[in-house]
Amino acid sequence: MGAPPSIDVTALLQAWSAGDEEALRTLTPLVYKELHRVARGYMARERTGHTLQATALVNEVYLRLVGTKGMDWQNRAHFFGVCAQLMRRILIDFARSRHYHKRGGGAPHLSLDETLIVSKPPHQDLLALDDSLKRLSLVDERKGRVVELRFFGGLDVRETAEVLKVSQETVLRDWRLAKVWLLRDLSGTERHGS
Repeated sequence: MGAPPSIDVTALLQAWSAGDEEALRTLTPLVYKELHRVARGYMARERTGHTLQATALVNEVYLRLVGTKGMDWQNRAHFFGVCAQLMRRILIDFARSRHYHKRGGGAPHLSLDETLIVSKPPHQDLLALDDSLKRLSLVDERKGRVVELRFFGGLDVRETAEVLKVSQETVLRDWRLAKVWLLRDLSGTERHGS
């Protein structure tokens, strides 16, 4: 997520954590554009005619964040990681509320390659991916977080490593192994470990 300078955002996040409402007012326009870009990326992967728009998704994230009291924001990457988690939950909740089928019958398999960002998988695949990601997180929580931060949050390798407090090499290794695990799980292939 290439956005405003980390130091400004980090300082504002920490001031907001300390109860400074003015810091929140200053922070909002700094992060809004980046959050909207990420939300547009999510919505581009959704089915055409989806009733939830990118702006509504960002606004819902904002409302949930404002309702958060006592959050100890570590830095900009931590903030965007939490936003990624919120966007995922909102989209999954929205899909489930619309009574979509969980496994999608004959739906095509979801590719977890880097090019997925510009593809348009069927909406049902989002629910299947969420279910599979939950199963992966039970086996290896960190690999699940890597997928969530990179796929749903749009964070790059460096930012993901910063949020998880691991090396970039660990993020890359977890990303590769998680993609293989998820592809096997989504295709119904029997797993042999993570």
